[in-house]
Amino acid sequence: MKSKDFGETFYWGAAISAAQTESAALANGKGISIWDEFCEAQKGFFKSKFRIKSKHHLNYSSDFYVHYKTDIDLLKSMGFKHFRFSIAWSRILPEGETINQQGIAFYQEVIQYCIDCEIEPWVTLYHWDLPAALEKKGGWTNRAILDWFALYADVCVRHFSKVKHWMVLNEPSVFVGAGYFFGIHAPGKKGFYNFFKAMHHANLCIGYIYRIIKNINPDLHVGSTFSFTYVESIDAQPKNLKAAKTANLLINRLFFEPIIGLGYPKEDLKILYQIEKHIQAGDVELMKTNLDFIGVQTYTREMFKHNALNPFLKIKQVPAQHRTNELTAMNWEIFPPSIYHVLKMIDNYQTGIPMVITENGIALMDEVENGVVRDAQRIEYFKNHLKQVKRAKSEGMDIRGYFAWSLMDNFEWAEGYHPRFGLVHIDFETKERTLKNSGHWFRSFLKTDESQD
Repeated sequence: MKSKDFGETFYWGAAISAAQTESAALANGKGISIWDEFCEAQKGFFKSKFRIKSKHHLNYSSDFYVHYKTDIDLLKSMGFKHFRFSIAWSRILPEGETINQQGIAFYQEVIQYCIDCEIEPWVTLYHWDLPAALEKKGGWTNRAILDWFALYADVCVRHFSKVKHWMVLNEPSVFVGAGYFFGIHAPGKKGFYNFFKAMHHANLCIGYIYRIIKNINPDLHVGSTFSFTYVESIDAQPKNLKAAKTANLLINRLFFEPIIGLGYPKEDLKILYQIEKHIQAGDVELMKTNLDFIGVQTYTREMFKHNALNPFLKIKQVPAQHRTNELTAMNWEIFPPSIYHVLKMIDNYQTGIPMVITENGIALMDEVENGVVRDAQRIEYFKNHLKQVKRAKSEGMDIRGYFAWSLMDNFEWAEGYHPRFGLVHIDFETKERTLKNSGHWFRSFLKTDESQD
């Protein structure tokens, strides 16, 4: 297998997000985000416990805010021509209204440095770090989020006019599910009421913001990213197959089908009729969006079985560690065919919209030994998943690019700094960068014609 097997115009890149890598949480006029607050939050009735493992805080992450040139140089050294990163909403509009010119200047410098290095910037507008001031007004549960987001998007697209590739949201199913239903991510809200409102407003924003960007410049390449997971039943028993079907609806269909014009799959899960109270005239048409590309983000396979004790959904996830020893540091199963099955699932919708894999990667517990990070398992992960992408392309699926997650080790949300996804190792005390063996592998894969089988 060679990189050229994917075509001369295939996008090869690596990705990061602002909240996970920038640090500088309050530097140069930046406002507080919901994740800044969540890192300080505690839980527990009798004994307080921090929400983030080991009391880790995103302010001590990779210092991309300071070291962005070094990091972009490392990306270029591996042979990548494309760089996906996000903009911190609260660095641009600290309270959601007034522009912070220092924030504008920072991202203009990052974008210009990418261009100077012949790296194409791909920018995500929202990667989970809502300004805390807007959360105090209800955040994603407040329909006014459409107007707040519209202002933010307009400011970004007009000030960062050199960016040609935009993504509206990063994985709405994850930030809505984890943040507004389970409460394990910022802002820590729970329950179906919060979930349904936030979900509908997130889906509306994709269509609304897409149209705003296209009105500013119809030539811009605008998509949005979705979290997809290959879902299977634990066995062939009808009740377990039904549970897997329900899980697939919640994980893969609920935040995708409204965008491609199919609406919410209410007929397949009756509790979804509760969404109707939040739907206004014109919403269904607004959600339907002919995106320029579908950002596909996928990592693993999940298996489900029937659970009679779950009153609403009657499903139970079977943990990967109960099924296999092939695990990542996130306890996710390593199952390379999953990426093929996800691409096939999307292709079966026959939308005519090309796909770009905007995230795929593996978390390990990497260590530096004598200046080297020997992450052979990560190399095998990328090799085997890319073979599955090639398989999908060979069957005619329209896949235009692949972005490895992630460029460097970062703050992995509620897991803190323990799992490491990066191609570049970060010493979080000294901020020293070390290119891992997987980074060297990509350098060979992208820059030579030698077989990487």
